[in-house]
Amino acid sequence: MQTTLNTSTRFHGVALHSGQKVTLAVHPAPVNHGIVFERSDLEGAAAQRRIKVSPAALIEASLCTVIGNDQGVTVSTIEHLMAALAGCGIHNALVVLDGPEVPILDGSSRPFVSAFVGVGMRGQDAPLRAIRLLRPVKVRMGEAWARLEPADQFSMAFEIDFPDAAIGRQQLELQLCNGTFVRELSDSRTFCRQSDVDFMRANGLALGGSYENAVVVEGDAVLSPGGLRHDNEPVRHKMLDAMGDLAVAGAPILGRYVGHRAGHTLTGRLVRALLADPLAFEWVTINDEQAHSLPGAGVCAKDLALAA
Repeated sequence: MQTTLNTSTRFHGVALHSGQKVTLAVHPAPVNHGIVFERSDLEGAAAQRRIKVSPAALIEASLCTVIGNDQGVTVSTIEHLMAALAGCGIHNALVVLDGPEVPILDGSSRPFVSAFVGVGMRGQDAPLRAIRLLRPVKVRMGEAWARLEPADQFSMAFEIDFPDAAIGRQQLELQLCNGTFVRELSDSRTFCRQSDVDFMRANGLALGGSYENAVVVEGDAVLSPGGLRHDNEPVRHKMLDAMGDLAVAGAPILGRYVGHRAGHTLTGRLVRALLADPLAFEWVTINDEQAHSLPGAGVCAKDLALAA
């Protein structure tokens, strides 16, 4: 069945790129509502300030995931929140924020997941539909590529390769069902090189970034206090990002995602390519057995504790 939150939950933090302070609330929503963002800082009717998450709302960007509506209203850096919603199996929610960018918090999905598990989720009286892969779909940009292919469960394989010894070449594959996202990926933080930070700040970006909300590396050194949460935290975070970007499809996916040096732009293009090919997928109504193949099945406080 579809699910939503039991009650609302609020977050206060700084936007990664603008440095602006943001308050964000995630509210329960009725069946078939989907995930909808609303900008409370703008004037006009609520409908004009709202953006329903969908491939049509996606605005191509390389540094984060951005959505917008026909009125020109945008919300950026939604990927960590979207990953948390998908990873907890929350299908209907209204996200209200007083700025153009989701707060970065600690740079991972963990604060969102912790709050969602804390207030709890409830089933709703409506069936859940999912996108099942029927044949592979692949997109490429230079040496980077991303692919979706048929599989009985949602799973992900990812490979990254950076010149910095602190990151290097990392690979990981996971079956992302029954709380695996919460346990294995949710606490992995965004990462970058010190040179990237310097460049972005010189161009008016990453103004809210710090060593506390991102893993910053330089050569073989991890500059952020406390070091890494996992030896392979960078590739785990790339998988977290991909989870959030795939959620822009507007429904759970039954299939296997494979990413090689992929980022927000590629995964967004992959979602659009999938839904543009009617022979590549079919809509299915999820039964009790299939529900255990999805990321949010059975998520509980124990999963969160195991991620600590």
